[in-house]
Amino acid sequence: MVKIITDSSPLYTPEEGKKLGFDVLPLCVSIADLDDRDLLVDMDVFYGKIAEGNHPRSSQPPVGEVMEAYEAYPEDEIINIAMADGLSGTYQSACGAKESVDNCDNITVFNTKTLCGPHRYMVEQAVQMRDAGATAKEIMEWLEYAGEHHESFLIPQDFDFLRRGGRLTPLAAAFGSVLKLKPIMMQTPDGKRLDKFGVKRTMKAVVASIIEHLQKAELDSRHILYVSHARVPEDAKKVVAQLKEAFPETEVLTLDLGAAFVTQGGPGCIAIQYIEKRK
Repeated sequence: MVKIITDSSPLYTPEEGKKLGFDVLPLCVSIADLDDRDLLVDMDVFYGKIAEGNHPRSSQPPVGEVMEAYEAYPEDEIINIAMADGLSGTYQSACGAKESVDNCDNITVFNTKTLCGPHRYMVEQAVQMRDAGATAKEIMEWLEYAGEHHESFLIPQDFDFLRRGGRLTPLAAAFGSVLKLKPIMMQTPDGKRLDKFGVKRTMKAVVASIIEHLQKAELDSRHILYVSHARVPEDAKKVVAQLKEAFPETEVLTLDLGAAFVTQGGPGCIAIQYIEKRK
């Protein structure tokens, strides 16, 4: 049987993953005197420490833990569906762990070139395919296709998080802060970094510019949209409403971001992503 392993980018906890039939290895997060795991940390405490002026950090799951997950299935084929290489060391770490175990020939580490919503969809569909009797090769063929048919946008509210994470130059961050502009970041096609997509003065204008881009991709019932946010549910609702008006045939789902992604995007950030559905 094919075993599916992933990290916490799809926003499933280990317990949730276990119930659905896959293993989740959460990223590590730390802030001030707190060291914990993504999606397991108390988010009230986490946000509280940010409010106190502390800066959070995140890192990939421990290599030893990944090795243990591989070694738990010595006779099975394993697919580790990892978040985008370049935005995290998780993919490279998973590859390194593979080379350190005896059953390495049965393990495939897949770079989704994405995170959060589209990553979640890939994991869900891989599990569905596995449960329907698909082979590891068949699952990988679809994953390779899906990995080329998604896009992601990030709307940060705090430039400092992007600047510390290397997402913007200090000059660009200072410029945006002074003029109170809202930057729009777009993930590059290789998934390795975020490029500046544009700058607008209002959230409505930001979403409108993203919609204009998405209309060129001809989004419809063949796609699924995700709006992920860092504790700004009311803002997220407005974004969802704007997207649904523009794409009435497209399913739009909302997700709450975990600590690892708040660390990168900052409190109040919103991500808009889409992926082509499996036929």
